[in-house]
Amino acid sequence: MHYSPEALIAFVEAASQGSFSAAARKLRKSQSTISTAIANLEADLGLVLFDRQARQPVLTAHGRRVLAQVQEILAASERLDYLSIRLADKIEPRLSFVLSDIYQPTHHEALMQRFELRYPDIEFECMIAEADDVIGLLQDGRAHLGMVEVQKDYPPDIGVSPLPEQSGMALFAQRNHPLAQCQQIQPEQLATVRQLRLNTYTQTDKNTAQGPVWSAPSYLMLLEMAEQGFGWAILPRWMVKQFSRNQLVELSAVGWPKMISLDAVWSKKKPPGPAGLWLLEQLTGDQSPLISG
Repeated sequence: MHYSPEALIAFVEAASQGSFSAAARKLRKSQSTISTAIANLEADLGLVLFDRQARQPVLTAHGRRVLAQVQEILAASERLDYLSIRLADKIEPRLSFVLSDIYQPTHHEALMQRFELRYPDIEFECMIAEADDVIGLLQDGRAHLGMVEVQKDYPPDIGVSPLPEQSGMALFAQRNHPLAQCQQIQPEQLATVRQLRLNTYTQTDKNTAQGPVWSAPSYLMLLEMAEQGFGWAILPRWMVKQFSRNQLVELSAVGWPKMISLDAVWSKKKPPGPAGLWLLEQLTGDQSPLISG
């Protein structure tokens, strides 16, 4: 490929996000780096890919046609990388896996037992993180594989494969909390009481809660805060059942409980090795999630 992979990724992300600044945030680059990369790609192609006359850059007719080709080039490159990993069969010495507390570990113990038998010499690390923190750990090379609640979109350097299981999420409060005495809670009632809300270390979204908020980066910390009566929280049902010691009650509220889907995620730049691919296959039920995706 005689075009810079970084320039192709910057182009795809800028087209997806609708602005160079948003692409820069997603890719953790400066806006000038993204602008330069796209300008260099335009020079190499001899085409104008974005109309910069408007407030935000808009794809030109040429840009729309080039985008489809660039997306296919990047997908083919990723498939080749994953195929080479499989064929080389060089087992990685260490595997770091980021687990979401939303995931109900029904089959987790059995899976880890099979992993130990298959790869007894690998150093295995399991971490707990949510949402943007998982993505950040993968992009920084700190982790090889992770799982997250399904996101609206992902950075172009992150691979995604859906997990077959869903997890139940509900609203909970301490038994003596005023909300626990209500038969049916309306959204406007929740807005008047402190919410214990997930807020990851790298989260960039603004606080969307309507009322007072305390936050923490993990569901287990939110559970402990709810047990102490500090407010209500959205928590995984399985976690409350296993760890709350009957201190929490599920609130009856409009629209709750909900079933949440999860994705397995990994870095396309530093994909997992054979052991990581095996674990991914077991989690997703797909014999070749990276090759086919």
